[in-house]
Amino acid sequence: MLEIIDVSDAAKVFIKQQGGVVTVRLSPRHGCCGGLANVAVAEASAPKDPSLYQRHSDEDITLFIATELAYQGLRVDVEGFWKLRHLYVDGSYPRSGHTNKH
Repeated sequence: MLEIIDVSDAAKVFIKQQGGVVTVRLSPRHGCCGGLANVAVAEASAPKDPSLYQRHSDEDITLFIATELAYQGLRVDVEGFWKLRHLYVDGSYPRSGHTNKH
């Protein structure tokens, strides 16, 4: 899944413990002054409508990802402790063979 989205080893273990399914999607967030931004989120569950997502399987994990988030250099990881652990989506990661030279 590395080219579609990077998933850390810790996140893979967490996802498997939660049933082996992860959904990466955009979630609207409202700002204090009426603004709206879409933020990428990862959830250890299947989407309500799987037909709206790309579906990929790898290492006993099924990934549902919003088309606009695939192949964007994003990474899914896990943070927190014990029952407060949760998945999150982080920005770009270095791709092997790619540079940022202009």
